[in-house]
Amino acid sequence: MSDRVEAGGFSVRAIPGTRTVLLAMDAEREARRGLLGFSIGKRGKAGSIAWQRGFKFFEQLVPSPQPGERRSMLEHPWQSFLWGDYSATPGGSVTYVVRPMRGTPAAPEYGPDIEIPVRLQTPETGDQGLYFNRGAIPSQAFAELFGNVGPTEEEQDDPTNDKVEWLSRGLLEGALAFIGQANGARFQLLVGAYEFQYRPILEALKIAAGSGAKVHIVYDGGDRQRDETIKPTDISSANAAAIEAIGLHRARNVKLFARTRYSSITHNKFIVLLEGGAPIQVWTGSTNFTRSGFLGQSNVAHVVRVPEVASAYARYWELLATDPPSRSFKTEVMALSPAPPAGPGADYTTIFSPRRAGMMAWYADRVGEARSTVMYTAAFGIDKQLAAKFADDRDFLRFVLMERRDRNADEQALLERDRDTAIALGEKLNRDTIRLKIEGHALDEWFAREEHFRTRGNIFYIHTKYMLIDALGNDPLIFTGSANFSDNSVESNDENMLLLQGEAARQVAPIYVNEFSRLFNHLYFRTIAVKLAKAGTARTDIAFLEPNDTWVRSHFRSGSLHDKRRRLFR
Repeated sequence: MSDRVEAGGFSVRAIPGTRTVLLAMDAEREARRGLLGFSIGKRGKAGSIAWQRGFKFFEQLVPSPQPGERRSMLEHPWQSFLWGDYSATPGGSVTYVVRPMRGTPAAPEYGPDIEIPVRLQTPETGDQGLYFNRGAIPSQAFAELFGNVGPTEEEQDDPTNDKVEWLSRGLLEGALAFIGQANGARFQLLVGAYEFQYRPILEALKIAAGSGAKVHIVYDGGDRQRDETIKPTDISSANAAAIEAIGLHRARNVKLFARTRYSSITHNKFIVLLEGGAPIQVWTGSTNFTRSGFLGQSNVAHVVRVPEVASAYARYWELLATDPPSRSFKTEVMALSPAPPAGPGADYTTIFSPRRAGMMAWYADRVGEARSTVMYTAAFGIDKQLAAKFADDRDFLRFVLMERRDRNADEQALLERDRDTAIALGEKLNRDTIRLKIEGHALDEWFAREEHFRTRGNIFYIHTKYMLIDALGNDPLIFTGSANFSDNSVESNDENMLLLQGEAARQVAPIYVNEFSRLFNHLYFRTIAVKLAKAGTARTDIAFLEPNDTWVRSHFRSGSLHDKRRRLFR
C-alpha cells in the first residue's frame, strides 16, 4: 500500500493513488526543534529538483500576496505533516524530495533530503477499475487554465473538449471505454439508470447497438398512479427528451424498459456487460448519466470484472425490467441480496434495494466497530443511527465530507459531538466571505477569482456515496454505490451498493483514501475559514506561514486531531 523512507530523524511514507499521492511525514523530538516546514519537490530525469509551489508565505518575505500567487516551497515550505500531490499521472513514476527547513525565513537552513520513489496505480487495478471526476469544487486551477469561462452546453457534450477532459478527469473516458467493449453481436449491455440524459453516453450505447450488441435499458419513466396512468416527473421528462433527441427508441438492438412502479425513486446508475450471454463486468457507483454527473458534482465509478458480481447485478436488472411494485420487489431483492454477515465475508458483497428495515442498523454497527478511522461522504445529511455511532466517545478518527449541514439539528449535533470528528462542507469562500464583508480577511481577495462554471442544481460538491472503515489498515471495509446511507435509500429506493473486503478492498483502499483526502483537504480549509468568518473571529493572517516552529506543536499535542491524523497516516 505504501513505502516509507527515514533519514535524519524524519520519515516519509508515500501512499499512491491513480492521479494523486499522499506524503505523510513524521519527526523525532530533536528533529522537530526549529523546524519551519518541509520543502517538497520532484526529482527530474536530469537530477534537477522541481520544487512545488504553495499558496501560503512567510509574511516577512511576502507581506502582500496577490490573488492567485504561488511561490516555491524551497523558500516557503509546507507546514503540515500530510501533503498531497493532486496532479500526478496514472501509472507514472515520480521521485519526491522532502527537505526539512530550519533557520529563519530570511536565512533558511536545510536538513537532509529524503527521497522516496513512487509508482502510481492505474485506474484499472486487478479485477477492478476506479474513476473519480474533478468534482464541482471552486478551483484556482480552473481559473488559471480557463479564465473562469466554463464549457458551453454544446462543449459539455464533446468528450474531446479540453474543459470537459479536465473536469471529467477520466470518468467520462472510462464510461465510454466500458460501453465500447460491447462491439458485436456476442455482447450485451444491461443499463439501470435514474437520470439518463447525457448525450455522449446515449450516443455510445447507440453505437454499441449499431455494432450488433444488444442494449437493454431500464430508466426512470415516470410515476405510475393508482389508476395506472403515468405522471411525468422532471427526471422522466428529461430522460424521454434525451432518448428522443438521440433516436435511441428507434435504434436497432435497443430495448427500453420504463421503471414506473417504484416507491420513492429509481436511483440506480449501473451497466452490466455480457459476452456470449454470460455477465462478465459491471460499472457502478454514484455517477448519474448527466452532464452534472460527469462534469460537475464529485462522483466515482467503480468497475468490477468478476463474473459472480456481474451476474448478481444482471439478476437484479432482470427484476427491475419487470417494473415490479415495491412490496413484492422487496421480497425478491432480499432473496437475491440478503443482509451480509457481521464478520469477515467474501471479497465482494452486493447489497441491493429496496429492502426491509434493518440495513442502516447493520451499517451503524460496522461504524461502531471501527478501530482507526471512518471516512464518510454524505450528499444529503446523515442517518440518525450513523450519527449516534459517530458521537460515541471512542478513540478513532472520523472524517466526514458533507454537501451541507444536516437539516436535522439533532443529528448534526450528534455528528459534531465527539472531538475526533472532522467535518468538511461544500463551501465557496468568496461567496460567503465577501457577502459577510469581513474587513481585511486575506482570503476574500485570495479566492476572488476562484469560481466554477456550474450554477444550477441541488448537489454541487459531494455526490459520492462511499464509506471507508479502517482503510489505512490491513482489514479495510469499503462501501460504494448509489445509496445515500439512509433509511429511505435502502428501504424505498431502487439502489445498489458494493461491500469490498479482503484483497479486493486492499487493492483499492489507497485510491479511495487519496481521493477522499483530495476533496476533504480542499473543503475543510474553506469550512474552517467560513466558520470563523461567521463567528466574527476570522484571522487576518490565515494566508501566512508561522515564522518559527510553533506550528509543529498541535501535531504532537496528545489527543489533538492533528496528532491523531499524523499517527494514522505515518
